[in-house]
Amino acid sequence: MLSTGGTIASVYDPESGGFAPALSGEQLVHAVPGLDTLARVEVVQVANVASTNMTPALWMQVVRAAESALARPDVAGVVVTHGTDTLEETAYFLDLTLPSGKPSVLVGAQRAASEPDADGPRNLRDAVLTAVAPQSRGMGTLVVLNGEIHAAREVTKTNTLNVSTFLTPEFGALGTIEPDGVRYYRAPLRRQHVSVAPGATLGRVEIVTNYAGADGRVVRGLLDRSGLDGLVVEASGVGNLAEALFEALVEVRALGIPVVISTRVHAGRTLPLYAGRGSGISLRDIGCVFADNLPPHKARVLLLAALTHTKDTDELRRIFSGSDAPGTG
Repeated sequence: MLSTGGTIASVYDPESGGFAPALSGEQLVHAVPGLDTLARVEVVQVANVASTNMTPALWMQVVRAAESALARPDVAGVVVTHGTDTLEETAYFLDLTLPSGKPSVLVGAQRAASEPDADGPRNLRDAVLTAVAPQSRGMGTLVVLNGEIHAAREVTKTNTLNVSTFLTPEFGALGTIEPDGVRYYRAPLRRQHVSVAPGATLGRVEIVTNYAGADGRVVRGLLDRSGLDGLVVEASGVGNLAEALFEALVEVRALGIPVVISTRVHAGRTLPLYAGRGSGISLRDIGCVFADNLPPHKARVLLLAALTHTKDTDELRRIFSGSDAPGTG
């Protein structure tokens, strides 16, 4: 079990008047009655932060710790305890970069450990059950909360407070954790593997949003600061944006910086369907890449991993289309 903090490890701090990560991974394990009858759990404390402070550098630490554990023949799987705010980003990065055999399971909680109805202990128990279940092999990185198992690519946080926050709105859960064990009803078919070398440094990829009156100043501000390796645009609809924002993206592409077009709509793909400056067709023509059905924050994760291999537009389009990615194993 790799412990990183989050609400599942948080307690109320009377001095600040709020919750903050405080419990170690060992303490989380000891709070689950009978967990030692399900598996022998070894704990590695990677971090103890709110997930809003999770970074690509910490992702790499988690990946390396997970790789080391999964390489051992006596390890059935890895569980990562994590805050829920950015859990799906970490989950997707692990799904892309870890070997696809043994499972890795991301788990968190909506209620702090010090609350009387904390959901962390049950979620952690379910995550361990999922990690050791033979049928979890080959499923990649999974997200387990509220008795449901979700695919890392597809799952999203849908409610700020409700314990049933993690859902897969378009396709539904992969399975459930029942009183008699783990049950799967479908498999994730859109998985990819993008190897990231141990010494690789993830670049700087920013996200900008299209909205009524977007004029491109945010994009030009990013260019003025330099060091931008890639850009994800949260477009409207099927992948369209304001003409003024489009003109700024023309400048980005002229510098050879990859641009990926996602959407602020909660479901569906982005496609070049409409004509005119700022339309999907005009974005395709200047070399932008369409994110398929990945939301902006997950499109950023895939772009970060892909950029450790290539900046070529055709290659990035192949990766985002779901074709075999660099380092596929």
